[in-house]
Amino acid sequence: MQTPSPSPSTQPLPDGLEAPRRHWAVTTLMLVLTVVCLDATMVNVALPAMAADLHVSPSRIMWVMIAYSLAVVVSLLPFASIAERIGFRRVFTVGLSVFTLAALACAFAPSFPVLLTARVVQGFGSSMLMALFGGLVRNIYPMNKMGFGISLNALMVGLMAVLGPTVGAFILQIASWPWLFVFYMPMCVASYFGIRFLPDLPRSRHRFDWWACLLSVLVFGLFIIGLDMLATALWDALLCIVVASLATVALVRRSRDQTAPLVPLDLLRITPVAYAVAASFCLYASSMAAFVALPFYFLNVLGHSYAEIGMLLGAWSVGVAGMAPIAGRLSDKYKVAVLCGIGAAGMTAALAWVAVLPVDAGFALVCAVMLLGGVGFGLFQSPNNRAMLIGAPRKRSGAAGGLQATTRVFGQSFGTALTALAFHISTEHGAMLGLVVAIVCSLGALVLNVVRYFSPTPDLEL
Repeated sequence: MQTPSPSPSTQPLPDGLEAPRRHWAVTTLMLVLTVVCLDATMVNVALPAMAADLHVSPSRIMWVMIAYSLAVVVSLLPFASIAERIGFRRVFTVGLSVFTLAALACAFAPSFPVLLTARVVQGFGSSMLMALFGGLVRNIYPMNKMGFGISLNALMVGLMAVLGPTVGAFILQIASWPWLFVFYMPMCVASYFGIRFLPDLPRSRHRFDWWACLLSVLVFGLFIIGLDMLATALWDALLCIVVASLATVALVRRSRDQTAPLVPLDLLRITPVAYAVAASFCLYASSMAAFVALPFYFLNVLGHSYAEIGMLLGAWSVGVAGMAPIAGRLSDKYKVAVLCGIGAAGMTAALAWVAVLPVDAGFALVCAVMLLGGVGFGLFQSPNNRAMLIGAPRKRSGAAGGLQATTRVFGQSFGTALTALAFHISTEHGAMLGLVVAIVCSLGALVLNVVRYFSPTPDLEL
């Protein structure tokens, strides 16, 4: 009697893609990652020009970035869950289309309300793409190249952090701000030709949980809004945080017994993944708090010029980008807790060093300290992301990618809000208090990795 062949959903998944398909898939992923990162970093530079051209105040034009970030953070997990149900390539195509069309709408926006609406829509398109990056990396590369794949992503993000503001400033020097959104259109169009090379996993047959989707929007959206409002409207902020906390309790109760919940509590029960998520949240909060506070600290305390501040922040990004490929190779050989612990220790030491530098410290010394901080963050990032992605089952790689992106964006928002609160507490010492916030968050990541190293749980990510 012949044994029936297993169904596609039960067959073992291939260990990554075969060349040359893998090369085309990587090229497509890098193109889209470049576009998303360029968009975020270039628009920041253009905010003053947008405010002047659209005749709005600086505080209102900031909503171009705030609304974009909110759209991203509240929708990452829902889009990751949808991708597991309808397919990675389909969500990638829709996300790229929404992002591209919204960018064109931004370029031709005649007024601030139109621009703001277009940025919200573009945020949703960006979220669809971000939710897939981790899962795509997990399924594009074979296991023996996973460290390289994750470090390549980190390298690209680091490079765009350095090049984005420079490219944006150059475009603004020769043209108006709408050209920022037109600049990356050729890369968006080229990305369509590579979609067919991307991997697509067997789809989940579980129904999409709309109630969990609504609750997750309330949790992340209200919590971030509440943190942002703590400095200006305390009681409204506390109300938002209380409602977000109640929504969190309801969401956990709804999701804890589900097989593939929208909010991946099943993945957080995997100890290596839980450690990676917690440490990632701490270090991303630290890095964003530092990047908000340090420009004020360098300008008002150490007395550096704006040009020097740009170079100092660039030194951090250079450290991240330079360390990323090295960290990728090391993560294939050494324990994640060791690499991440050293990285978090280096970043903590650099931030503490900046805080105690004398006011007459030379530019070269400050630049070297910032480079050390970037190297520490780069050493942490690739191994920790690898632990998060590999610790999750392959069939849940979409959820793992969404969890990775949500942790990053939520951590950055948390660090930004705490630093804003520090400036509200004391305008004179706000920069130093923000730097203390960054040091404390970085120390949290270091402690978590020490605990992770001595944890009796097997190191599943290796």
